[in-house]
Amino acid sequence: MGDSLSAEYGITRGSGWVKLLESHLQTQGSPWIVFNASISGETSAGGLTRLPSLLEQKKPRIVFLELGANDALRGLSIDETEKNLRKMIQLSKKIGAKVLLFGIQIPPNYGQDYTKKFKELYPKLAIQEGIELVPFFMSGVASNPALFQTDNIHPNEKAQAILFKNVWGAMAPYQSILNIQK
Repeated sequence: MGDSLSAEYGITRGSGWVKLLESHLQTQGSPWIVFNASISGETSAGGLTRLPSLLEQKKPRIVFLELGANDALRGLSIDETEKNLRKMIQLSKKIGAKVLLFGIQIPPNYGQDYTKKFKELYPKLAIQEGIELVPFFMSGVASNPALFQTDNIHPNEKAQAILFKNVWGAMAPYQSILNIQK
């Protein structure tokens, strides 16, 4: 579940980090299939609306949650974002799925207080809900303008391998579930 950062916005289909993850799992001999339910522009509220039917339909063992950036870009309430993400985590755990939450950070456009609270939201949720966290999904990308499309918001194709590595590094606790080689 994600937004444009995971939906291959502005890049060639099949070149995004999700596809890189799927390909890597296959080369590791994992039988798992990756289903990308990301939609450009998605907010945490939109993700929460879509999640119950996706959980019922797909019955995932692991749910990746990469949402919240659009909430912040629109200046939405951090409390609402937190409630939506928490509910998504709880719904996923209720069906027995493990959850990997992607930490998102934003530029200080909405002030230092909002920026700080938004950044702290993800590790707080991970600790409180007992789930794994990608501390900062855009690590290694956010500070390098050469890794962005001309809009200076969306990572380009060169950035996808870095995003994949950020996710892969946080997946160590799931190796036994995924049946991958160590």
